[in-house]
Amino acid sequence: MPQSNAPRKVYDVCIIGSGAGGGTAAKVLTEGGLDVVMLEAGPRLNPAKDFKEHVWPYELTHRGADVGARGRLQMNNEFMAPNGFWQIEGEPYTTAPGTSFRWFRSRIEGGRTNHWGRIALRFGEADFRARSRDGMGDDWPITYEEISPYYDKVESFIGVFGSKENVPNSPDGVFMPPPKPRCTETIIKKACDHLNITCIPSRLAILTKPLNGRPACHYCAQCGRGCMTASNFSSSQVMIPPAEKTGRFTMIANAMARELAVGKDGKVEAATYIDKTTRLEHRVYARAFVVAASACESARLLLNSKSALFPDGLANSSGAVGRNLTDTVGSSLAGHFPQMEHVPRHNHDGVGGMHMYMPWWRFGKMNEFLRGYHIEFGGGPGMPSVGGFDGVNAEFEGYGVGLKQKSRSMYGTFIGFSGRGEMIPNEKTYCELDPHVVDKWGVPVLRFHWEWGENERKMARDMQEVFTSIIETAGGVVHGGATARSRPAAAPGAAPEVESGPISMGGEIIHEAGTIRMGSDPKRSVVNKHSQAHEVKNLFVADAAPFVTNPDKNPTLTIMALSWRASDYLIELSKRGEI
Repeated sequence: MPQSNAPRKVYDVCIIGSGAGGGTAAKVLTEGGLDVVMLEAGPRLNPAKDFKEHVWPYELTHRGADVGARGRLQMNNEFMAPNGFWQIEGEPYTTAPGTSFRWFRSRIEGGRTNHWGRIALRFGEADFRARSRDGMGDDWPITYEEISPYYDKVESFIGVFGSKENVPNSPDGVFMPPPKPRCTETIIKKACDHLNITCIPSRLAILTKPLNGRPACHYCAQCGRGCMTASNFSSSQVMIPPAEKTGRFTMIANAMARELAVGKDGKVEAATYIDKTTRLEHRVYARAFVVAASACESARLLLNSKSALFPDGLANSSGAVGRNLTDTVGSSLAGHFPQMEHVPRHNHDGVGGMHMYMPWWRFGKMNEFLRGYHIEFGGGPGMPSVGGFDGVNAEFEGYGVGLKQKSRSMYGTFIGFSGRGEMIPNEKTYCELDPHVVDKWGVPVLRFHWEWGENERKMARDMQEVFTSIIETAGGVVHGGATARSRPAAAPGAAPEVESGPISMGGEIIHEAGTIRMGSDPKRSVVNKHSQAHEVKNLFVADAAPFVTNPDKNPTLTIMALSWRASDYLIELSKRGEI
């Protein structure tokens, strides 16, 4: 490709990726006095232009369903906060024969934080010591006590609602008051109490009180569309702005990172990127580099960064880059609750997600599987979603007034349950460079290998049994068997979506982790306890790639806590002149 010859500037730090980890690093490093440049593979974000928070279906070309109705019952319909894709034209990925994997990517400032579920759960003490407890996997080289102060920093800055409950291995945090339960949640809470299943207020990164100039949530329940008031968390609206205010932050948008170049001293000296608007190749120079492009994208970047010093990929003498790939174990089921047909119509919106959830309630007890899971649930008569009445149309024959009346009577009567459990890493699940396929920029793409273990399948079966028990105890009827699912993080009222079976496809829960593992032994891991590469002292990783375990808790809060911790350490090294 053509090379540009711009004058060389050397920044203190180059960050690759603007999501949860990259945004956090940008805020902490710039406020710590460092000059930071960030490469973002997509455009800058303008909430007023890009978000569709209060848009009605008739205002969109395809009423939200996208071309050919491909957005029906899909997370990435036309309403969703922009630039999240299961498939990106010209940027493919492949899967090994006989395996299946889905990879959700975002190409815009803030990345996937623009449309995540905002579930903000701390990992527990046992999650960092999993192998010591059951002999499987590995322990982290850090403890809960070491990361707890950084959970405090993140929660205090971004705002997380919740309640102090003292649930084993589900640590309490710095919480704002939680919203009150909706009628669907009171129904499920009573059933859980009867079954001795812990059911408590959710822990979501959504403001219920003003914080740092951001107003409290106005309960429109449209978080997945983006929040113009920044009442829910996204890196683009909460982390990037304070970095920009320092005057020490530069973002280069539409910059597709291709490789990291190593100097003679073994340190990274530059990041090579492709300007997607001109197709020109550029280099940006820095004293330190923070890779935060998402677990799989970061692994791809390191694998593509080959040199005489690192013929198998940057910092990859251990061979661990791309290995230990995990996703969250997912299984879902929906119930129909006839009693909801008689509930008077009312504003049921609340926050755009759960007001209550079930943390793992059998911690410390013998189960048929190792580790555990939590349960997310939602439903009721909220704003209809794209394809929300498809299930009624498929189940009941008719047309005209009769079908409309049936749709109205069924609307809001479903509650969906989704389990989110821990996957134990296995040798058959990993990502690598495809030797034959490149993207439209000429960069080799990832090829995924995936296999659930028997432990995960046992966990998913247990989820189905528990969902059924809750539904029936609450007076509902299981709807559609193990193929029915819903996304409780979306607006309540949505009809169940459909998946292929009682366990999710690899990657489908969008919690990829572990591909650039943290550890004390350089022969078995890539980064140390500070998220710093063992072999390349000015290289840090600040997404979920360093995770040693991928517990049932959603990863984003821990990504930010580890990024904040790594950034503090980087600032310390800089002050000592070691970077």
